[in-house]
Amino acid sequence: MSQKGTQISDSGYNVAVVGATGAVGQEMLAILAERGFPVARLRAMASARSAGGTIDFGGKSVQVEDLQTASFEGVDFALFSAGSTPSLEHAPRAVEQGCIVIDNTSAFRMNPDTPLVVPEVNPQAIVDQPGIIANPNCSTIQMVVALQPLAEAAGLERVIVSTYQSASGAGQKGIDEMLKTTREYLDGDTENPTAASSDTTFAYPLAFDVLPQIDSFLDSGFTREEVKMIEETRKIMGLSGLDVAATCVRVPAVRSHSESITVDLAKPLSAEQAHALWSDAPGVSLLDDPSTLTYPRARQAAGTDATWIGRVRQDLGRPKTLHFWCVSDNLRKGAALNAVQIAEEIVRRRA
Repeated sequence: MSQKGTQISDSGYNVAVVGATGAVGQEMLAILAERGFPVARLRAMASARSAGGTIDFGGKSVQVEDLQTASFEGVDFALFSAGSTPSLEHAPRAVEQGCIVIDNTSAFRMNPDTPLVVPEVNPQAIVDQPGIIANPNCSTIQMVVALQPLAEAAGLERVIVSTYQSASGAGQKGIDEMLKTTREYLDGDTENPTAASSDTTFAYPLAFDVLPQIDSFLDSGFTREEVKMIEETRKIMGLSGLDVAATCVRVPAVRSHSESITVDLAKPLSAEQAHALWSDAPGVSLLDDPSTLTYPRARQAAGTDATWIGRVRQDLGRPKTLHFWCVSDNLRKGAALNAVQIAEEIVRRRA
């Protein structure tokens, strides 16, 4: 769907954005407007401390409601991005009041009865009368968008991914903390504490460093973020036995996640053939010309909707193995845009 100027229509759908004052909530509002989603009325909801304030949508001021007491009666779509605990408490209530919930948290993703959807990959997972639809993890979304054309053409046998995830993946607090520690480092404070304090987002200062940990460690040695990528990829792609391994790393970029992906295919596929597949794939943009040092970068991807792919090469000794680099804005395609696209798919079917 092409982008349009922002306006609130006289007819359309009543839409609630839950977590409207947060980083992803703000992106949801912007994308609803940019893409001309048919909004008849916009409701903004957030925690009690944000309630009573206002946000702008379509040139109009919308008052922020307290999620705890807000009613979902008359709401067609509710886009949730306020954290897993609020989703667990209020998303079922919204469904009971007749609302379709598109939830951006991990609360319902692995529930076998909850569709986990990336529209470019598995729109068929959306049932005729959806209640809650889960938005996948940001790092998973961009990877499966990139993998789907390869899966259709050559079949997947194993996927190995190392992520380079930006500070914004931990929300605005993560960005603020990274910038604060960067300023402190530049001012000469190079102290490197050995443990996190109770009020820090990251285990160590992120400034000028790379942290091979996102979320908590499990007994297996993997982190929760890594297990999310493994389990969600299998569910979205309908490949329960797919061999997936992930290493998730936090890097001092403000926005956009980058991934180094190695995929073992069922049959050989050259870099040129992969280029051709991605050139026709929805949601994918190629940026791959080593002769001109052209490849996707986090800063270049920020603010864009595409999943960017570059550094594509066939393994030197394994013709069924491809290596490539994948970058996407984690707040847009990795969260807000994917949620809006799910709503658009439902609207398209009804039309």
